[in-house]
Order: sequence, then structure tokens, then C-alpha cells
Amino acid sequence: MNAKFDLVIVGVGGQGTLLASKILGRLALKEGCGVKVSEVHGMSQRGGSVITHVRVGDEVFSPIVAAGEADYLLSFEQLEAARAASFLREGGVAIVNTQVIWPMPVITGAMQYPENPLAVLEGRTVECADALGIAVECGSQKALNLVLLGMLSRHLPFAAEAWEEAIAACVPAKTLAVNLAAFMRGRELHA
Repeated sequence: MNAKFDLVIVGVGGQGTLLASKILGRLALKEGCGVKVSEVHGMSQRGGSVITHVRVGDEVFSPIVAAGEADYLLSFEQLEAARAASFLREGGVAIVNTQVIWPMPVITGAMQYPENPLAVLEGRTVECADALGIAVECGSQKALNLVLLGMLSRHLPFAAEAWEEAIAACVPAKTLAVNLAAFMRGRELHA
């Protein structure tokens, strides 16, 4: 398959951003694509920002997506989408979970959470969903990453069956049904 795209995944530690990148990497490899994944954890285990770069194509030399070059921005939280907006190219697509998680400076009162963090994405295609709420409806809040991957899947050239195989290979068997349900719900959104 000749798939080629650059993707930046952002969120807060514990939301499942790294599992999302693992599923994407496995999917791309299984479909015969070159892929590079680069993760920056930072203070992710303390609720800090997490950013992952995923580059897919025949020849991928660098694991890092340059500013203004991402075809897709997958954001697990609104403020994280605003922070990573500079990665998204003109005509790129942002897929954003509407959840709000206050960072430490907001919790301590040193800063205020922006009234409309997604304003920086104005003029670009932005698909928003309450991925957390949908995941809970499917059986687990931890499946919010699969809701967002389902939304992303409509933009990528991989068959639903290939996605399902990659998901099955990356999640514990006991959570597979919930994760697949969340993925399918996401895939049906904005269709």
C-alpha cells in the first residue's frame, strides 16, 4: 500500500496516546508501509503533556513531523490541541476530544484555562467529539483513544478489518470488545 501521511498525537498522561500510536504503527507495518514513531513523555505520568509523532510513507527518514507539515492532529484534550496547532499544515485535519483537563498552572491559579482554546485552529478542518463520554457509554473511559482513532480511520486508506486486527494485537483480550465498540462509534461520527 502506498499510504503517506504525517500525524501528531497529543494529550495528557494516562489518556492512551501511546497506545494509539502503537496501534497506528502496527497497522502501517502490517499494511506494508514504512513507519516511524517518536514519543515525548515529559511529565506525562504526572498528568503532563504527551506528544507523539507518527510518519507513514515509502521512505520515512526522520521520526519528527516538522511544524506546518502534519496532515492530521489527533488531540485528546482541547488545550493540547491549541499547543500543537503549529504542527498542522494548511488543509490538515484536527480531531479533538472536547474534554478539558486543567494543567498544573491553572490548578494552582497561576494561569487561567483559555475560554476557547480551539480558536487557534480556525480556518482548518476540526472534528470534535466527546470521546470520553462515548468511551464511557461503550464500557470504559480508557477507550477514548479508540473513539478518536475511529474518527481518524475515515481519513486514512486502511480497511476497517486491518484496523480491527491492529487493535486486537495491541489491547488486552479482555478489553477487546469495549475497544472495538469505541472504535466503531468513532468511525461512525461525522460520516
